[in-house]
Amino acid sequence: MLNKISPIILASKSPRRQELLQLMGIDFKVVLRDVDETYPEGLIPTEIAVHIAEKKAKAFDEVIHDEIVITADTIVCLDGKILGKPENEEHAFEILSDLSGKRHEVITAVCLLKNHQLTSFYEISEVFFKTLSDEQIRHYISTYSPMDKAGAYGIQEWIGLVAVEKIHGSYSNIVGLPTQRLYSELQKLVD
Repeated sequence: MLNKISPIILASKSPRRQELLQLMGIDFKVVLRDVDETYPEGLIPTEIAVHIAEKKAKAFDEVIHDEIVITADTIVCLDGKILGKPENEEHAFEILSDLSGKRHEVITAVCLLKNHQLTSFYEISEVFFKTLSDEQIRHYISTYSPMDKAGAYGIQEWIGLVAVEKIHGSYSNIVGLPTQRLYSELQKLVD
């Protein structure tokens, strides 16, 4: 158990990440800082996710004392192309149409900041979507909230139940945090 752990700050407004930490039995408080999420040209998707997670953590370096800060960034990739959060409903429809009937990757990078030291890691999960009809895609967009999600979907929602044929890798990574790896890395910080 992580009973001896320093106070934890989760630097994420994602309700999914907050719920995962709660389910892990970790006490934390949410603190947000504005961070520019741009990245240098030429990085591959895993490097982009790590770069952004580290950038988010560094924003706390001068303002924390004994806390551990957890930051994360999730990227959805299809054939090497990053699919961000949709700009509007039509863009969400385009993204989900692209994912329909195909395999894509979900990369979540996590950065832990403690005592001016960064610990970064990432997990990759493969998601296989069945072919979706236009009607199914429009139902999902109108009934759920894909606008704040990389790849325009949440696996824990209706689309995950009816469209995901299989996954390889961590399910919680697709939701927004690779919880098993995060727990192991937090244990290392308190041992």
